[in-house]
Amino acid sequence: MALGVYGRIHTPSQRLVFTLGFPSTVDMKVWLATVVTALLIVQVTTALWVYGKLPWRAPAWLGTVHRLSGRLAFLVSLPVAYHCLWSFGFQATNARVLAHSVFGCAFYGAFATKVMIVRSKRLPGWALPAAGGLLFSVFILAWC
Repeated sequence: MALGVYGRIHTPSQRLVFTLGFPSTVDMKVWLATVVTALLIVQVTTALWVYGKLPWRAPAWLGTVHRLSGRLAFLVSLPVAYHCLWSFGFQATNARVLAHSVFGCAFYGAFATKVMIVRSKRLPGWALPAAGGLLFSVFILAWC
């Protein structure tokens, strides 16, 4: 919610800060968001595997892959979020743009929630998978 408030009250710069070698900001955002999507698919698949929801026995290294792919997804998403908030701000020019702004901000809220749930030992067993599912769903909605 704080990101949305910042994006709304911040005057967008409407200028490019960096492209990381891509031809344009839009190209950078599309490619990085697609990489994040692939990493989140790895997250969902490895989580299902670790929790025994897939028919194969999970190898010992799978938890490490799950944690690293989550961290990498978060890091790759940061340039996208930075450009969205700094260059464009929180916009509501039409329903698609409003949904993108809302779901983009909600992604970081869902991420923070999931990280706190991972560290908590007092919550019910369904809380972590629910938070992970919400995180994935919100990102996909922002990506579309």
